[in-house]
Amino acid sequence: MNDYGNDFITVTDDDGNEFELEHLDTVEISNELYMAFVPADMDEDDDDYGLVILKVVTDGDEDVLTTVDDDEMLSIAYELFLQRMSATDDEYEQENEDEAEDETQDADEDGDEEADGE
Repeated sequence: MNDYGNDFITVTDDDGNEFELEHLDTVEISNELYMAFVPADMDEDDDDYGLVILKVVTDGDEDVLTTVDDDEMLSIAYELFLQRMSATDDEYEQENEDEAEDETQDADEDGDEEADGE
């Protein structure tokens, strides 16, 4: 991920269909990299919308994304991504609550100063 938001990639399935995916996170499990994506070109209410987990494999000098064929590893990766996203959501909510609290305190202090100055 870069400083300006998530990265987007286009992948092609076995039938030649292209899909745009938004990269959410990358984790290492048992010395292998797994990446989590959501479809960028699909409505969230679509039945096919959901977390897409792909494995990074090295093919010569190039990294290639492949499907995860091991159901157990897919389940482990899925749970880990959900935990990480939940933690990120909780941190985001806490930061927003802290900012709102700071703004309220600043406003109260400004009101106190104005009252003292009268």
